[in-house]
Amino acid sequence: MELTLQTSGGTGGTVQVSDTVFSAPYNEALIHQVVTAYMATARSGSKAQKSRSEVSGGGAKPWRQKGTGRARAGTSRSPIWRSGGVTFAAKPRSYRQKVNRKMYRAAMRSILSELVRQERLMVVEEFSVATPKTKDFQAKIANYQLERGMVVVDQLEENLWLASRNLPRVHVLEVSALNPVDLISMDKVVITQAALNQIGGQLA
Repeated sequence: MELTLQTSGGTGGTVQVSDTVFSAPYNEALIHQVVTAYMATARSGSKAQKSRSEVSGGGAKPWRQKGTGRARAGTSRSPIWRSGGVTFAAKPRSYRQKVNRKMYRAAMRSILSELVRQERLMVVEEFSVATPKTKDFQAKIANYQLERGMVVVDQLEENLWLASRNLPRVHVLEVSALNPVDLISMDKVVITQAALNQIGGQLA
């Protein structure tokens, strides 16, 4: 299939892309599974609490079993006591979910294809700025009417990174950092022709 190639002055022709990558059917269930797994991987899972056996102290019986009028108690580290252990103590765990490479690539193809169908994917010949200034980057993205979106390049230049880092609504990523969460959350994705070819080679 062919995608329209945009330039700063307007349409500049077409670019040939793989039907397998950019014309795949929309698989909502697979995309949901991959996105959920990707977000779960970012969770640290480092929460930790102590059970009654791990809290220090409490070795001696607080008072004798009978005759005091109080409820019987065997340790001051019981979960019902202040400074006692936690009944069902949380332990460090991994939230990682199993997603194999075939599933991940299929989900990425589905997302990219849907972006093309919704006309939210724009291909440009190149994307760079001469100086590391935010105003130059803003002038650049204004040509593509990019207010909230993402720019994908094959190699991130220092000037482009410095010029774009102060704009929270526009992200600039290399192909290696592309992920399903960013793709589905952006209103528009601008991608260079070199990056497009690189993605096509990886997902074909």
